Formats: sequence, C-alpha cells, structure tokens
Amino acid sequence: MPESKRLFFAIELPTTIQRQIVRWRADNFAPEAGRPVAAANLHLTLAFLGDVSAEKQRALAAMAGRIAQPEFTLQLDDAGQWLRSRVVWLGTRQPPRGLLQLANMLRAQAARSGCYQSPQPFHPHITLLRDAGQAVAIPPPGFHWAFPVNTFALYESVFVQGRTRYTPLQRWTLGNTERNSDEV
Repeated sequence: MPESKRLFFAIELPTTIQRQIVRWRADNFAPEAGRPVAAANLHLTLAFLGDVSAEKQRALAAMAGRIAQPEFTLQLDDAGQWLRSRVVWLGTRQPPRGLLQLANMLRAQAARSGCYQSPQPFHPHITLLRDAGQAVAIPPPGFHWAFPVNTFALYESVFVQGRTRYTPLQRWTLGNTERNSDEV
C-alpha cells in the first residue's frame, strides 16, 4: 500500500515575527494556560489536506502552481479562544481579500481532489496554545504585527518522539503571473 503524508497548505511567519509572538505569548499567558506551539510550528493554515498519497500530492501541488494571486499584507491584531477545540489563537480582525481568495481557491481544489474540507467558514488564525481546557484571559487590544505575504507553502505534519513537526515541502510565490515552485 502506498505511503501517505499528512499535509496542509499554509502561510509561513517570518522568523522575527515568530520570536516577537512567542515573547508576547510568554508575557501574556500563564504556563498553565495551555501547551505552547513551538515557534518553528507557528503558521496560518490555508487548507488542511489530511493524509495524502504521493500521486494526490503531485496533483495538488500542480494545481497550487497554477494559482495567480497577488501578494497582500497580513495584520495580526486579534486573539481569542475556542474552548471546544481547546485552542488559544492569534488572528486578524479584517482578513485581507487576498488571504480569503487564496484560502478559498486552495480549499476548493482540495475538495475537488477528494480531501475533506470542514463546512465551517474559514477563520484565519495562528494556534498559540493547545490543550487550553479552561477559559484564559485574552490580552486587551493593542497588540499588532504586520508582514507582507508573498509566498505560501505545502507542509507535512510528522509526529516523532512525542513531538509534532511541520516541515515545508514546497513553496509558491504570490504576485506574479509566471508561476514557480520551489521544492524545499
């Protein structure tokens, strides 16, 4: 039986933003609030694909390579908690149109390829804490990070030695009509 990989499309965060968010999270959430997501794993999921065969991965990558989407600026200025999924998240009050279009295209392509897509509306967010079973105080408005988004990536999620690692496999550049793909 062919091996599958657990995959998703996402936006990577610049390393400097990752560090600033990790520092802000440590300053604003008690250690018992939940299990912090590793800095290297902070990302914004565009489309979750689930377990995907190598053949389906190639088809999804080819479809992603045909997306002609302008780059946009992502503003991270909102936070919240989902008690049911036990997650504390960082997000955006006003998602840019480019972000919503990119996620919708990737989710639609994934669905057409047989990858289950949640019927819930897309809520762009970065998971900060997992296993947050109790309500936590969310910092008051005033925090803000912004960065240009000019690429998106296909990631693999691997669970090894008790830890989950997200590894980018391939990247695509936004903002140009000549599509390119950079294998990582």
